[in-house]
Amino acid sequence: MNFYIHKLGCPKNDVDADYIAARLIAEGHTPVSSPDRAESIIVNTCGFIQEAKEESINAILNLSEFKKNGILKSLYAAGCLTQRSGDELLEGIPELDGAFGHGALDSIARAVSGSVRFDKTIKLETRKLGYLNFRNRFISDDWPYSYLKISDGCDRPCTYCAIPKMRGRYRSRPLDSIIKEARFLAENGKKELILVSQEATLWGYDLKDRPDIITLLKALEQVDGIDWVRLLYLYPGQVKDSLVEYMAADNKTLNYYDLPLQHVNSDILSKMKRLVDRPRIDKLLDKIRRTSSDAIIRTTFIVGFPGETKKQFNELYDFVSENRLDRMGVFRYSPEDGTPAEKLSCQISEKVKIKRMDALMNLQREIAFENNNDLIGTVQKVLVDEIDSEGIASGRTYADCPEIDQEVKIYGNSCRVGGFYDVLIDESDGYDLRGTVTGA
Repeated sequence: MNFYIHKLGCPKNDVDADYIAARLIAEGHTPVSSPDRAESIIVNTCGFIQEAKEESINAILNLSEFKKNGILKSLYAAGCLTQRSGDELLEGIPELDGAFGHGALDSIARAVSGSVRFDKTIKLETRKLGYLNFRNRFISDDWPYSYLKISDGCDRPCTYCAIPKMRGRYRSRPLDSIIKEARFLAENGKKELILVSQEATLWGYDLKDRPDIITLLKALEQVDGIDWVRLLYLYPGQVKDSLVEYMAADNKTLNYYDLPLQHVNSDILSKMKRLVDRPRIDKLLDKIRRTSSDAIIRTTFIVGFPGETKKQFNELYDFVSENRLDRMGVFRYSPEDGTPAEKLSCQISEKVKIKRMDALMNLQREIAFENNNDLIGTVQKVLVDEIDSEGIASGRTYADCPEIDQEVKIYGNSCRVGGFYDVLIDESDGYDLRGTVTGA
């Protein structure tokens, strides 16, 4: 049977979708690249915030139209939203034939194979979830990079977040399993591995012999064919000096810090239960910058957390202005069902949230544009991700993660996808850069 997986949400969800695909291929089914060719569709949903839930529901409804207009026979949902609200989805969307939570690979395979013996809703209690894996992984793209999941779940008590209710407790993926998949990805042309999890800094604490994240990075250093290793989601309160020093050293791990600070006001951080305060944040950033002037720092902030005063927001605004972080994203606080923050008084209006988000993003845009202008005339090492029909290559420096950061457009030369090139930056085009390969 031809199947199509519609991916939504974060890179961790994308990796889960690849495992689902591998399981279905092992059952004899065939993946297709567009929903109009599919006899069975699986929507891998996201349930992180309200906007993500709505996107998932709309995707299910839109794809259900292929039952009327195409060859589609069955439509299923999987992922975070179904783990949390599978019964409600089935009740509210009659076009949906089944809803599967995390780890239900065999159940999905039975359903797609047409088995009449499957429950319409399959999910494990989050406390019983193991690490989602399969014997192998399906590679669905030609990008020279790949996400590699190193753990699942989360043990942090953040009051605004429902991820532990959907993903369960923190489970480190065993080292040998990670290395096996890294080699598989390298053998299939991947040059950059992007390590994803809910918290990379905690990896290994629950494994035998308690290895740490540096143990993993050193093991990945030995994988032939991989040139870059990018580490995402470093919990600010867990970043040790030894990790900062390793990331600044001459190795494959990029000097790129993905630090979701979420806020800088100590009272707000305490209400969020982030287990870090403003002095500790300042100390960490100082350590990173003293260790290496080439370090790139990316962060995210939440505005409009319940009770956030104008003074507290102004502290955050001034922090961004003074620290001039390289990359930044901003989210409006979203009250999630069953989280402690949902019950807090002094909820902030959407109008105020939007105003504060826009103020921060406008400030960061000025910083980003000025930083890009400073790069004009410099030579940057660029990994080429794709080449368009006109022969213009698009790639990234070590300072840029795919999908969330900026690009470098390379003009006037023949490049290949997956190649590394020294590029002279000729001009800045807002968030993106333009350049030519040196020595040509």
